[in-house]
Amino acid sequence: MKPAELLGQATTPDGTDMTLLRRGSEYILLADGKPLMSSRMHGSEEALATFGLVRARQLAAPRVLIGGLGMGYSLRAALEILPVDAAVVVAELMPAIVEWNRGPLGGLADRPLADRRVAVDVRDVEHTMVDGSGAFDAILLDVDNGPTAFAQAKNGGLYSDRGLALARAALRPGGVYAVWSAWDDVKFEHRLRYGGFRVETHRVRARLKRGGPRHTIFVGYL
Repeated sequence: MKPAELLGQATTPDGTDMTLLRRGSEYILLADGKPLMSSRMHGSEEALATFGLVRARQLAAPRVLIGGLGMGYSLRAALEILPVDAAVVVAELMPAIVEWNRGPLGGLADRPLADRRVAVDVRDVEHTMVDGSGAFDAILLDVDNGPTAFAQAKNGGLYSDRGLALARAALRPGGVYAVWSAWDDVKFEHRLRYGGFRVETHRVRARLKRGGPRHTIFVGYL
């Protein structure tokens, strides 16, 4: 195995240590020493945009919120789908993640942050939703490992009844709320329905047609 090269370190507001490594051509993000994401598996992140933007892609000048930048794959997929007059707000809590995407991670998804349609909001996506009440045609959420928080316990609040109410209030009529999750979560599916969404779930491979673990995309329609 090739030795890993340390590219960056940062600490989340709740004290989780985030580490960016490169091993050969693979980039790995760790949370407290445990793998959070890898550049080798990003098909399900792209699927988040495919399923979540099924309505927005047909609109004139759609406005989309992406919660969680990761390695930029969901953002790049969204930009490939959306029209040239779209506006995409990326809410990312960690300034270091934004810096890494403008630096060593930038080339992985063809530097999506350089697209003129993109604006970055460096804070908790919850605050972006509150300030953007009724402003978005779609919200794509890829924060932590989904409804079961991994990197930050506080992230679980995004998937609570209150968090879902905030998301619904931030959407325009006919809006779509899509969530990436590392696992199935029947309770979250029920919570979405209770929150007023019509729900679809999609099981996709991390590498799509090339295999890898299965991830879940929850899609809620208003």
